[in-house]
Amino acid sequence: MLIDVRPVRRLRGADPLRVTVMLEPVVDALAASALDLSRVSVTCDWIQYRANFRAVADFRPILAVPWRSAADFDGAGPRSPRGGERGPAETALEIALDLRRCAEADLPAIVGRLLAEHADPAASDRVALEPWGTASRSCIWQFNSLYWQALSLWEQSTGRAYEQALPGGESDARNVEAVRDLILELFKTWDDLDARGALPAELYVIELGVGNGGQARTWLDQFAALSAAHSTDYYRRLQYLMGDYSPHVLERARQAVAGHADHVTALVVDATHPAFSLGFLRGKAFLVYLSNVYDNLPSDEVARIGGRTYQVEVRAYLPAADARRVGEAVGTGPEQVPSLVSKLLRLGPALLCEALPQHFPDTDRAVAFWQEVWSALQLQERYAPLEGLDVYQVTADMTGELLRPLLDAGGDIRMHVSNGALSSFAQTLPLLHPYGRLHCHDLFLADIRNYRSGFFGPGKYDGSVVNWINGPLLHRLGSRMGYDVRITPFVARPSANVKTLSAQVRE
Repeated sequence: MLIDVRPVRRLRGADPLRVTVMLEPVVDALAASALDLSRVSVTCDWIQYRANFRAVADFRPILAVPWRSAADFDGAGPRSPRGGERGPAETALEIALDLRRCAEADLPAIVGRLLAEHADPAASDRVALEPWGTASRSCIWQFNSLYWQALSLWEQSTGRAYEQALPGGESDARNVEAVRDLILELFKTWDDLDARGALPAELYVIELGVGNGGQARTWLDQFAALSAAHSTDYYRRLQYLMGDYSPHVLERARQAVAGHADHVTALVVDATHPAFSLGFLRGKAFLVYLSNVYDNLPSDEVARIGGRTYQVEVRAYLPAADARRVGEAVGTGPEQVPSLVSKLLRLGPALLCEALPQHFPDTDRAVAFWQEVWSALQLQERYAPLEGLDVYQVTADMTGELLRPLLDAGGDIRMHVSNGALSSFAQTLPLLHPYGRLHCHDLFLADIRNYRSGFFGPGKYDGSVVNWINGPLLHRLGSRMGYDVRITPFVARPSANVKTLSAQVRE
């Protein structure tokens, strides 16, 4: 049996983790079972997100063959596979523990239930909401999209703006000093181009993921003041484009910058495919600015285990007790909850109450159902062998070959693929003017080795999903495309988890 304790920093200090105390009941339960312990590993993480998709303890089968079948899901309850048949063969079994919650949990009882489910999948107390599949295609991302599309209803129900759910209650992007420094660097570039008669008449700046408009207002206010102080006409020539996936967010941001209305255009933009809406700006943008966008885009995970590459497959589910509670609240049984969830994700809460008034007499009841399901939602995981990196489509235009140097760096590792971020990055870079720059604040991992010592998502922010971004992958992609990519500490708070990625054409 192998035991992997990842949060190594928490083993020392004033209040170190007592890992052996937490592991003892787990090891005792496993030793008393019929499992082949030579095929068992125990992986210990510290899940920093108090709202997350993981149980305190769970089993992750490591499958022997690729498995892409919907036969293990009947959409009507916890049976898995259908009819109680055994699922795909497994070569090994990983047991995942969340050390942050282990001390308060009844680990012997939890492991006992897991062992019973492993021996007889029909005895599972999980109500599956979807078939097994890659993480980026999980319904958690449909919930994420629903959150942004119906944000006004969520905020009305909770009584708070979404930004208050962020750590510290606001974004890091509004630091005035950092904004001024960025604008002054832009002015220097424009001054040099202007001196050569090469500065375009219209100066394009793009912000993707505008939030409540606070960042745009700060940037535009500082830009206007600095333009006046430097006696330039840059403000008169400025064209500031705000792009966001959520019409509600975009409208609120537009109102926040009403004082700069003559210089601002608001566009609905899918951040994973920005070229669809912004392709007309190819080669024209002097600055593309993003803050906390990439961490909210779909991502797969892959793993290297024992020299072999695996796809992390997931399946969203509700614990049976939560499914019963949620079902009873809308007058139905747990077996009908997956169907109601599917309709919620397809229709949204406003139309759901029109389609099913017997369960949802008004929008408030539909929103409450949405929030209760989201709060209870968890992800089951397993490892399925990848047939080859060259046949794995990371995005529509790139394959898993991009991952090979990182996976071949040595040792077992599990990491994010950051599919949505890679797609967005690849389509955004061509929008840049030859002297333009992409500037992004987000949860970037700068060193691939960090994946061996920490947990980096997915977590839950209110109604949305958050994942850290695989910085080395973006760096590799940018280099392939001819751009110089750098990830540096966030200037305003160097110790913050948020880091700054910048990209510009390689000289």
